[in-house]
Amino acid sequence: QVQLVESGGGLVQAGGSLRLSCAASGRTFRGYAMGWFRQAPGKEREFVASISWSGGVTTYADSVRGRFTISRDNAKNTVYLQMNSLKPEDTAVYYCNVKVLGMDYWGKGTSVTVSS
Repeated sequence: QVQLVESGGGLVQAGGSLRLSCAASGRTFRGYAMGWFRQAPGKEREFVASISWSGGVTTYADSVRGRFTISRDNAKNTVYLQMNSLKPEDTAVYYCNVKVLGMDYWGKGTSVTVSS
């Protein structure tokens, strides 16, 4: 069974940085892209970034491009999200995602709060 565990969230001032991690387990993830989504209070979950298996292809939401960087360490089955120049509007619960054989898997999320 696929398990995704996020960590690294917290409270940070605007302009600060955080690095989120997502540890995946339960099966091989060879060949699968992984991604980060976020959900702010009262809003729908939205896409943040994704990365291909090789790491050679990354995609970002317009709102985070240039500030966030997604990366992965396949030897550790871990995906990272480096978040710089954080803004109050980045406040949300951040979720790790992988789609395996057409089924979406999610972690429980890690909360990020950016104070102004």
